[in-house]
Amino acid sequence: MGQFSISSTVKNYPPLPYEAMKNNILGKSYEVSLVFIGEVRAQKLNQSTRGKDYVPNVLSFPLTEKSGEVFITPIVAEKEAKKFNLTPKGYIGYLFIHGLLHLKGFDHGPKMERLEKRLLDQYNLS
Repeated sequence: MGQFSISSTVKNYPPLPYEAMKNNILGKSYEVSLVFIGEVRAQKLNQSTRGKDYVPNVLSFPLTEKSGEVFITPIVAEKEAKKFNLTPKGYIGYLFIHGLLHLKGFDHGPKMERLEKRLLDQYNLS
């Protein structure tokens, strides 16, 4: 059975069925570390791993075929949620789903968007 862990360098993040979402999308044997981080750390991580200089809302990194990491920046999610007609909690759920789909091998596009919408509905994220 794959391990699932959540850690945080920020004070708050919403309670969601993160492990159930991970198991549904990637399977129970896949190991995921979910980390909630602040803007400074997120920007530094984005710079060092992707050469991008902005503060990301989510980053995901496959480590092996059966493990990966997802980093979410809640403060960015709170600022962006309204643009997507979601609550901050719903948008953080969306970002986690988005990161998991990247770990599964999906790239941005219509297929990924359809899966995201279906999963948002499945987990009643709004």
